[in-house]
Amino acid sequence: MRRCLLLLVLVVEWLAANATVPVVKWDKYSLIIDGQRVMPVMGEIHYSRVPASEWAQEVRKMKEGGVTLLATYIFWNHIEEQEGIFRWDGQRSLRDFLEVCRQEQMPVVLRLGPFCHGEVRNGGIPDWVFTKNCRLREVNPVFMYLVAQLYRQIFTQVQGLQWKDGGPVIAAQFDNEYRGRGEYLMALKKTALDIGFDLPFYTRTGWPELRTPVPFGELLPLYGDYADGFWDKEITETCGNYYKAFNFKAFRSSTAIGTDLLGNQEAKVNQGDEQYPYFTCELGGGMATAYHRRPYVYPEDAYSMALVKLGSGSNLLGYYMYHGGSNPEGVLHTLNECQTSPATANNDLPVVTYDFQAPLGEFGQTYLQYYKLRPLHLFMHDYGSVLATMEPTFPAPQDLKKGDDAQLRWAYRSEGNSGFVFVNNYERLQHLSAKKNIELEACGVKFPKMTIPAGVMAIFPVNIDGIRYATAQLVAKRDGKIYMMQVKGIPTTIALQNGKTLKNVKAKGVEKSVYDNIYLLTQQEAEYLFLPAYGHEDISLNATCVKVKEAGALRQIVKGRAKVAEAPSEEDWQQAAVYHITVPEVAVTKFKRLLSIEYQGDCARLYADGKLIADNFQYGRPFLYGLWRLPKGTTQLELRILPLQPDAPIYLPREADKTPGEGVKKLEITYNGL
Repeated sequence: MRRCLLLLVLVVEWLAANATVPVVKWDKYSLIIDGQRVMPVMGEIHYSRVPASEWAQEVRKMKEGGVTLLATYIFWNHIEEQEGIFRWDGQRSLRDFLEVCRQEQMPVVLRLGPFCHGEVRNGGIPDWVFTKNCRLREVNPVFMYLVAQLYRQIFTQVQGLQWKDGGPVIAAQFDNEYRGRGEYLMALKKTALDIGFDLPFYTRTGWPELRTPVPFGELLPLYGDYADGFWDKEITETCGNYYKAFNFKAFRSSTAIGTDLLGNQEAKVNQGDEQYPYFTCELGGGMATAYHRRPYVYPEDAYSMALVKLGSGSNLLGYYMYHGGSNPEGVLHTLNECQTSPATANNDLPVVTYDFQAPLGEFGQTYLQYYKLRPLHLFMHDYGSVLATMEPTFPAPQDLKKGDDAQLRWAYRSEGNSGFVFVNNYERLQHLSAKKNIELEACGVKFPKMTIPAGVMAIFPVNIDGIRYATAQLVAKRDGKIYMMQVKGIPTTIALQNGKTLKNVKAKGVEKSVYDNIYLLTQQEAEYLFLPAYGHEDISLNATCVKVKEAGALRQIVKGRAKVAEAPSEEDWQQAAVYHITVPEVAVTKFKRLLSIEYQGDCARLYADGKLIADNFQYGRPFLYGLWRLPKGTTQLELRILPLQPDAPIYLPREADKTPGEGVKKLEITYNGL
């Protein structure tokens, strides 16, 4: 029997070793896997910001959200904070994380650095590197030697898990937001190849423009856009050029990303970029909060930007972030970006929290955009091979001003007599009106006159799968069934190529077709389509909160090196109001619940056994903590709140409580927290 089992194991290992590895190629349109064009959805999660025990569950949630490609930074100072001491233990174990991704069949893009940013101290470069008296991020022997040591260490974690080995690692990015000479990026690539990296493709961020280019085909440029940015020094609403993310345009990148580091950027397509596929790696799934600027991001922001990018020709949507996280504990310093660090010191970020208001938050909680984006992701998966080679056309002006409400924003992508019409009547924090008597035309097909309500975003098919046109959105095609989603406020018309027209069609759900193999869903039905049904024990749990200390003297808020307000110091936190919170043990050990704190104040911290475990800059959403992460037996917590000061030099969004002072408004134990 033992001999048979051994033989079986050997056979399985042989089959795994000799399994056909999918061939990955690319051309100017898209990725091509085993000859099939694909349009991936890439979601960013930072493995070292998530406890290892939660990796499998969270990667699975990303898949269920429609993510088909995962990106992660490898922060140098998370693994070599002290020179020569490499840490690949616990949640820093890249190899263990990649094994989880292999088990979950999730391809991975490694963002190797050495510079990452990611709102980490020094952009991820350890403090000790700054003592080496060499210029960083350029080709010089000292720095390149240090990078080679880093890459060798990373390769020990990756070896045997590359795509060619049947592993998940499909690509790598070198450095991040680099604006110097292309020879540096090529030197990084050569270093990686010499060490043993051998991947289907390699990438770089397509912003800002390089001073000198890299040879064609060596590194695919990937782009991004955000609805707002914590990095802006302005403390006013809708500052900067973020509004441009809501306009259809041929320009692939953004002039608003990282203006604190990169300054003003010109809106032009870099020469030769049109020969690459249009991919993104940093489409804002949410936004972090800095002390001086705290944007509140809406689910419509993420959905509108994604739809606009797709309609503008993008064939890979990469979200930064798709999953939030918590900074690991440093040995020498906290590992958050802050103005007092040697580099990238333009913003003060929370010490621990990196929730990012992402589709999946810091503790895996689902923000509304997680569901709102799913129909778009299902569409990319099922219709990507059709859409990938369709070229964009821009009937509306491409450089609209902020809040321009004079015309409908729309574009279409087409090939031959087939295409998709993309409509976006939404812009963040602007009130675009309903557009009446709109006549859309694409691929020789005229839609009937319609009204596009305020806030509506939609994709209409033209000559696709027997549908001549429809005022409903294609979502998926599975087992011969075509699933469509009603567009709120627009009566559904489905005109078929056989001459039949269905008018004022009502959704009947997944159980009954509206015609032949066509199923019409409500928006909520489409958002939950194909999701497994998860239940949780509906048990009411309560926490108690007692104030034990009043706040002391108000601190003087000063502006730091970057000319923005500095976050409170450790000494300032000694003047905070103090509350003691007691949670039931079952909320920690059995039911996996979140502590939700709604408070009045500037910022707050949560401590367990005297150790900082979470922090929050108040911006209008509850301060959350995943109670299952508490040490076993811990049920007593300490909450500290610093009062909000009148006329503090910070940007607070509309949703924030701007009342001066401090206090706990609501405390509850909840399943999802939102």
